[in-house]
Amino acid sequence: MEQKFGFVIPVYRHGAALADVIKELERYGFPIIAVDDGNDEENKELIKKAVENGRNCILVEREKNGGKGAAVSSGVLKAAEMGLTHVFQLDSDGQHDTSKIPRFLELSKENPDSVICGCPEYDENAPKSRVKGREFANMWIHIVTLSRSIKDAMVGFRVYPVAPFVRTLKRTLYINKRMGFDIEILVRLFWVNVPIISEPVKISYPKDGISNFRMFWDNAGISETYTRLYLGMIPRLPLIIYHSLTRKK
Repeated sequence: MEQKFGFVIPVYRHGAALADVIKELERYGFPIIAVDDGNDEENKELIKKAVENGRNCILVEREKNGGKGAAVSSGVLKAAEMGLTHVFQLDSDGQHDTSKIPRFLELSKENPDSVICGCPEYDENAPKSRVKGREFANMWIHIVTLSRSIKDAMVGFRVYPVAPFVRTLKRTLYINKRMGFDIEILVRLFWVNVPIISEPVKISYPKDGISNFRMFWDNAGISETYTRLYLGMIPRLPLIIYHSLTRKK
């Protein structure tokens, strides 16, 4: 089946940076889906202007802020409506190294059933607390998947095959829609035997200094996500072990 790619960009409080991100993506000729996740009026106007001035851009507007996961999900569901087979998720604040896009697209074309997932190469400005916290979080990834296939589950720079993503959303009674989403959707896809391919990408921190990560609440949400995933792993153990034994190395 022919692959049809599109970009999905969740946007919250980074309206001023969106135009530059769109300009970087236009060269690929794919639809660009920007999701306004319940922004204030100033950011709404910046997002609308960036989309209107961009080529092949689609705006999805969420009435209220639902979190990164809710925004990404809205974008992927829109992509499914448009008949796209794969979506490239990246953030709107310009923190990801877009020079890696061709490599990720190449890997996706070679492995169309897989998620191509970024793992971070930090710059010198990365807060040490964030780096150490990420190391701890990724230890839990290995526990709830019984695998080291996922090197990092928190970088929002990845290519998803649309069909298994949408099936997972529809079949999951509850999924973290905020900062724990990137972790949870990846683990749940892995549980149903969607291969995960990790590829390094450089991470820098927003030039405007605006971070949407809420230190207490988002860490609490991520801890709650891992607790649910651990409990959910237990009844799935036979299937997870079977997939582990039969998975291509």
